[in-house]
This record gives sequence, structure tokens and C-alpha cells, in this order.
Amino acid sequence: MEEYLHIALQAALDAGREIISIYESGDFDVDFKADHSPLTRADLASHNVISRHLLKTGIPLLSEEGKHLPYSERKNWTRLWIVDPIDGTKEFIKKNGDFTVNIALIDNSIPVLGVIYVPVHSEMYYSTNEQGAFKAVCPLDTEVTEILARGEKLPFAKSDRPYTVVASLSHMSPETENYINELKVEHGQIESISRGSSLKLCMVAEGSADCYPRFAPTMEWDTAAGQAICMHAGFDVIDWETQQTMRYNRENLLNNWFTVS
Repeated sequence: MEEYLHIALQAALDAGREIISIYESGDFDVDFKADHSPLTRADLASHNVISRHLLKTGIPLLSEEGKHLPYSERKNWTRLWIVDPIDGTKEFIKKNGDFTVNIALIDNSIPVLGVIYVPVHSEMYYSTNEQGAFKAVCPLDTEVTEILARGEKLPFAKSDRPYTVVASLSHMSPETENYINELKVEHGQIESISRGSSLKLCMVAEGSADCYPRFAPTMEWDTAAGQAICMHAGFDVIDWETQQTMRYNRENLLNNWFTVS
């Protein structure tokens, strides 16, 4: 697992460098996919960099920007990488910094390794089921060995704050608002924070938020890395339909609603 973590961290760093180069140039070359979600040349550049690293492991890859093989071919994969080259492309285009590089290793449908890099904020979240979850300050020129040396164990000590719910910048549904209102009845004072991309999962994992309800569409690559980091920090991502830990490499790559707490 340690070797895979090194490879995933290096892939995230190299992808981050490509992304920031394009981010700072302002030349995004925005296009739109069939589902009307935006696609930039940074998404594709990040995908290409990450793929070069991960495919050397011999483990198959499922990436948002890659070829999506039919379930008949994927169903026998006991282990696979799941990647979102840029999670939060809308945030990337808005240039608000709330976008991430997401890399997860799945074993028998459960995330066993997660890496989330936030290049604008120089933050690296990473985890394995063997070692737990960590966060490190990580500028683009950082070496992988430095990241591992700097990593601070998650979750951090909880500060004196009200019960905190983190929600999406782009997808605040009526169901989410209703759920937050129910939490107000249960917990009294509630603080609600909006963040983009998988940073919402990271906030629960690090202990700066208590709950992340997601009652709007997400795909497997949006959540796999964040779920790994949350689980390895002692939290769980619960599928709203099954009421079980969310599983991966399903026939339908669209996630059910879920909660993280």
C-alpha cells in the first residue's frame, strides 16, 4: 500500500503543476460535455498526467475524463483506481480555488487509499486503511517524502464551535435545506458552511465540520477519494438508500444520496 500511496501522491503533485500552469494563464479552453458539465484543457491535462503514473501499477483506471468501460468489463475488477482529474471544474473556471485533484484506490468495492490535492491552497489530504488519514502543507515543489514527513493525523482536535454542517457551493437542494433544518431541531445552534468540490468531505475528515449531507447528484469519482480519507479518519459515508457504507465500481456510476458524519 505504501508504494501505491507514493505513486498517487506524485501523480497528484504533477497534475497540480499542470493545472496551476493553465489556471494562471487564464486560457481554459472551456467546452461542455453531453451532460452540460464544463470541461477545460486543464481537466484533460490532469487526466493524462495521472493516467501515466497510475497505469504503471497494472491496476485498471476509471477516470471522469477517460473511457468508461461497460459494467460487463468492469465487474470483475476487484481492485481499481478511481480518479477525478479536477473535482470542481466550475470552481476552477470561477477561479475561487475550491477545486481538487482526487485519486482513490478501491479494493472489493471499498476505498482503501485516498489522495486529495488542493493546489491553490497547497494542501494535501491522504490516507490508507493501514495508516489512517493525514493532511500536509504541500506547495507544488514539495517532494513526496516531505509530504509524508509533514503529514498531521486526522481528525484534528475539535475546537469549541457550534455543530457545523458543510454543503455544496453549487448544489444546495431543497432536501438539503430540510435536512439542515432537522439538525437545528436536534442540535440547536447550527453553523452552515458552503465549500466546493471534495473539500466538503475533507472538512468532516479533519474535524472542522460535523456533517455533510448530499441530496443532489454525484458520480463515483466525485466521492471515492474523499470517502477513503473520511473512513480512515474515523467517519463514514452512508448511502441514503442502502443505509450502508457507500460502495464503488457499481453498474450505475451515479451515486445515491449520502451523508457523511
